[in-house]
Amino acid sequence: MRKIMLFALMAVFAAGLTFELSAQRSGFNGKWKYDPAKSVVPEYTPVLTSIEVTVKGDSLLTQRFYDTGEGQIYPFVENLTLDGKEYKITIYDMPRKSKASWSDAEGAIIVESVTTASDYSGPQDFISKETWKADAQNKTLVISFKNTMAGNAAEGVFHLVRVE
Repeated sequence: MRKIMLFALMAVFAAGLTFELSAQRSGFNGKWKYDPAKSVVPEYTPVLTSIEVTVKGDSLLTQRFYDTGEGQIYPFVENLTLDGKEYKITIYDMPRKSKASWSDAEGAIIVESVTTASDYSGPQDFISKETWKADAQNKTLVISFKNTMAGNAAEGVFHLVRVE
């Protein structure tokens, strides 16, 4: 009888923990818009003007919208899992390898990517590491990033507010 009670108690605890983690992750869901007043974006860095995020279980689906500084918006869709598995897509003729993982310690999503662009000097890797933190109460999504290309590194923060 004790074993049954212990097993039942462990099952309730595990279900509660699963529900809590699921709720944390779902706090990222929605449409988010760039808040320039709170963001810190280095010069010559494409600006994440908005992002649509859907987290379902271990799946992360995003549609990002970037402004490269010329006033044109460039969207792309990316579907990843939160288990660190690498996925490959092509964005505007540039190959991109990405992986995402869930950080229990930070309550954050970590997204790492390498996008290869070619110019007159040959292929160049644009390496990005992002840490996403959602604050459901304040309806904000903060994406801290470090980008590296051709030996130059830049760090910044996109502050986004929920629009839906």
